[in-house]
Amino acid sequence: MIAEIICIRELNDEFRKTLKGGKVLITKGVAKLSVTEQIAIMEKVKNFNQFTHDNDPNGEHDFGAFDYCGIKYFWKIDYYDVDYLYLSPDPSKIAVTNRVLTIMRADEY
Repeated sequence: MIAEIICIRELNDEFRKTLKGGKVLITKGVAKLSVTEQIAIMEKVKNFNQFTHDNDPNGEHDFGAFDYCGIKYFWKIDYYDVDYLYLSPDPSKIAVTNRVLTIMRADEY
């Protein structure tokens, strides 16, 4: 179980930092921002490293929250099957998992 969590964490970190290996979605609140602001927010997501037991209780590095220009933002990684229809049967296995990173304003949650 611990090895599986470490594998999921490493896959999530790689995806979040490179944006390769899944899809990235932004909500309307993020889409309304300027391109410069969207890039700044994406950099905050990619460089996020304030994982604690409170925001990462399972150790998977699948959620984060941060402030940008006085507004709270969330990001979340979810695990889907290869067709993006159902949840992944095993998020530690690339062959059966597609990752989706969603970035949103906290007030859109």
